Amino acid sequence: MPPHNLYRRLAELVDWSFLYEKTRSLYSRTGQPSLDPVVFFKLVLVGRLENLVSDRRLVEHCALRLDILWFLGYEVDEELPWHSTVSRTRQLFPAAVFERLFDHVFAQCVARGLVAGERQAVDSAPVKANASLETVLEKQPPGPRGPVLATDAPAGPAPAGSVVTAPAHQLRNLAAHQARLVAHSSVPGARHEKARLLSNKTHYSPTDPDARISIKPGKARALNYLCSLAVDTATGVISHVQADLADSRDSLHLPRLLAGLQQRLQAHELRLRELLADAGYANGTNYALLEGQKVTAWIPVFGQYKAEIEGFTYRAQTDDYLCAAGKVLPFRKYDTRADGNWLKIYWATCSDCQQCPLKPTCVPGAKRKQLTRNIYDAAYRRAWQRQQSRRGQRMRRVRQSTVEPVFGSLIHHYGLRRMNVRGHAGAHKTMLLTAVAYNLKKLLKYRPQQQLSLAVALPSPLLAANRRSWRRHRRPEAPTRTIQKRLFRK
Repeated sequence: MPPHNLYRRLAELVDWSFLYEKTRSLYSRTGQPSLDPVVFFKLVLVGRLENLVSDRRLVEHCALRLDILWFLGYEVDEELPWHSTVSRTRQLFPAAVFERLFDHVFAQCVARGLVAGERQAVDSAPVKANASLETVLEKQPPGPRGPVLATDAPAGPAPAGSVVTAPAHQLRNLAAHQARLVAHSSVPGARHEKARLLSNKTHYSPTDPDARISIKPGKARALNYLCSLAVDTATGVISHVQADLADSRDSLHLPRLLAGLQQRLQAHELRLRELLADAGYANGTNYALLEGQKVTAWIPVFGQYKAEIEGFTYRAQTDDYLCAAGKVLPFRKYDTRADGNWLKIYWATCSDCQQCPLKPTCVPGAKRKQLTRNIYDAAYRRAWQRQQSRRGQRMRRVRQSTVEPVFGSLIHHYGLRRMNVRGHAGAHKTMLLTAVAYNLKKLLKYRPQQQLSLAVALPSPLLAANRRSWRRHRRPEAPTRTIQKRLFRK
């Protein structure tokens, strides 16, 4: 093998011996020897590096490559482990072992100077689950003796996620919405039974109960997992990765992602100062959480948010609003919406509004003017001001050029286009292995920039002659490029 071979350099880069200590409690001292943990992790990393999803194809591919056999420690005529052994070993190892491998590689990235830690870009993308949408079943309503299943099988524990848990009003709204879409759809075949709009509130996958039905604008519904990443903006190293359920908003996963990211950075004495994300992470709770940890949130607010209310002026000292007629709308009470978000309610007195000449245009059908604002409106306003600034526009471009190319590489070149395992824990392990393979490639490609500075000391008479020559040939009307050409010829 030549010295520049990928797997030869990879074998010299990583010390795999720590895996024996982490997996010692999972192996028995008696019986036939099991699959070596180092061989297992090398094998599954080869699958990520070679963009292979299937374990069968992985074993067949490794048997044809001499460099991979040498990397795994196998002879040419020695038989590789079965694909079923690889699958069972993946299920045997807990996610903590995979996270330990990720931390080990991340520590090498920090030691080589690839991680600054101060600025992190966060994003998420759906990953196709190892289940088909054609096999989903309808959830059964809960009964007094458990879910009522239309089968002749003996009663037993209900499968995970097979019971309806959504409130009745959400189910009614969902049914009405689906009926409107089907009735007004002009697509041929939209009224077919298989073309119905599936929802996580009414259907589940018996193949992979943790997979969720999600939809992306412009694409069909599919069973997916959500991959959440944090990427260091210095050189694009992945600093955190986690698998989330795909039926919830991105903003709900930020607190757990931030906790894991902060813990990893603090272990290497790095401090997070700026966090970059898209509008999907805009949430008052997230803004307050980041401000409490003294982290600047470069997260744009939603387009429907308005920092100022037309005709009303907010006064932070007294926490009230002043209308165009000079009347005061003080803070009255807190309230909650259906989604659980807290609100602040401001309203004026009825006497002020009844005698106001602006009432026909301000509140034509009400007795008084009422304003509703989010409880984190101050944090929203500060985030909106940062978004409108010149630096906020630059941070948006930095995020787009940092984390989005990483997702493209993982999906198209590191086998993250589809899961080959089932369950939330298996998806998390696969995403960790993909991030480890990506960071290892970053380590192998990294070359420190050696800047050579040559200081030439010229004698004083020569410097004076150069100044006189410059003054003699310098002409105010001549362009700078012409002057440089003349001096270069001289």
